Amino acid sequence: MHDFLDRLLGAKLSESVIHVGLNLLLALLVLLIGIWVAARLANVSERALHRAQVDVTLSGFLRNLIYGVLVAVLIVMALITAGVSAAPLVAALGTAGLAIGLALQGSLSNLAWGVLLIVFRPFRVGDYVTAGSIEGTVEAINLMHTLIVLPDNREAIVPNGKVGGDAILNFNRRGTRRFELPIAIGYKDDIGAVMAEIKRLFDEDPRILKDPAPGVWTGALGDKSVSLIVRGWTRSADNWSVKADLLRAIKENLEKAGVTLAFP
Repeated sequence: MHDFLDRLLGAKLSESVIHVGLNLLLALLVLLIGIWVAARLANVSERALHRAQVDVTLSGFLRNLIYGVLVAVLIVMALITAGVSAAPLVAALGTAGLAIGLALQGSLSNLAWGVLLIVFRPFRVGDYVTAGSIEGTVEAINLMHTLIVLPDNREAIVPNGKVGGDAILNFNRRGTRRFELPIAIGYKDDIGAVMAEIKRLFDEDPRILKDPAPGVWTGALGDKSVSLIVRGWTRSADNWSVKADLLRAIKENLEKAGVTLAFP
C-alpha cells in the first residue's frame, strides 16, 4: 500500500514539474520572440517617423516608448503563461505604476512638456527667446530640458516644465522685427530738418526695410524738450545692430548740424 502511494505521489509530482517546466519554457519563448518582434516594430515606426520628417528627438522618444510598452505587455503575457495569476499581477503593476508616477511627478511633467515643445515648436534651435526669467539663444531642445545660451555665454539648463509653463517670447519666429528709438531735441531746433536728417539715415542703411516704411513722428512735448519717435523694421538678426548703429549715427549727425539733444 505504501509503495503504491509513493509511486502515485511521485508520478503526480513528476507530472507537475513537467507541466511547470513546459509553462516556463513557453513563457521564455514568448518573451524572446516577442522582444525580437517589438524591436522590429519599434525600428519600423522610427523609420516611418523619419520619412514623415518628424523631429529626431521626438521620433527617438516615440520609438523607445513603443518598444517599452510592447516589452511591458510581453512580460505580463510571459508571467501569465508561466502560471502567475493575472489579477494579483495587474494589481501589483497598478500599485507600482502609481508609486513611480508620484515619485517622478516633476520628471513626468518635464517629459510631457518636452514632447509638446518638440511637436508644436514654439521655438527652434538657434532662436533667441525669453522663457520666464531666462533670455538667450536656444542651443538644444531635449525631452527633459532646454539648453539656452545667455548673452554673456553662460549656459542655462531649463526644465521643460518651467519653459512650457510660462510665457515664451520668440524674437526670431516672424523673421522681421520693429525697432523704436526715443530721441529728444530742444524747442529751438528745427523739427522738420531733424526728421529729414533721420530719414536720410534710413535711406543710407540697407538693413532697414523699405516695407513697412520707417518713419519719424512727434511723440510728446515735454517741459524742456520735444520727444520724437523713430521707428523702422529690420530682419530679426539685424535688429540690435541696426538700433545701435542708427542711434550712434543720429547722435553724431545731429550734433554736427548743431541740434541740441536733450533727455526724453
